[in-house]
Amino acid sequence: MRAYCPHSPMVGVGWLEGWRLTFAGEGVIGWEGAVSTVVESPGDRVFVALYDIHPYDAAQLDEIEGVTSGTYRKLHVRVSTLDGDVTAWVYVFDGYEGGLPTAWYLSEIANAAEKAGAPDDYVSELRSRPTGTASA
Repeated sequence: MRAYCPHSPMVGVGWLEGWRLTFAGEGVIGWEGAVSTVVESPGDRVFVALYDIHPYDAAQLDEIEGVTSGTYRKLHVRVSTLDGDVTAWVYVFDGYEGGLPTAWYLSEIANAAEKAGAPDDYVSELRSRPTGTASA
């Protein structure tokens, strides 16, 4: 995030309740392996880092995340934090769910979650997911 949004600090963490982290778009967008997304899933939750996105960074982030090309769409969601619920934007893949991420990509997601303070069991579950390649 820091590379893409240098003016946008992380301001907290929370849980996206009723959603599940999954992967999508394998072989569709020119990316090796599937990319991350979230889908609604009652009873599940996704650990998230919250950022205060500076207007200077917002357009660039939308471009990088594929909003302008239609790869992802941006949804307004409610995130549960220790200080109460907040609203935030989330990027959701605009296509079918399915496919496996590369080992490298999954490792990057797990490392970011760990660095942000995700619970150990959540990070372990991320690291145990199947991947489409053996490289890490």
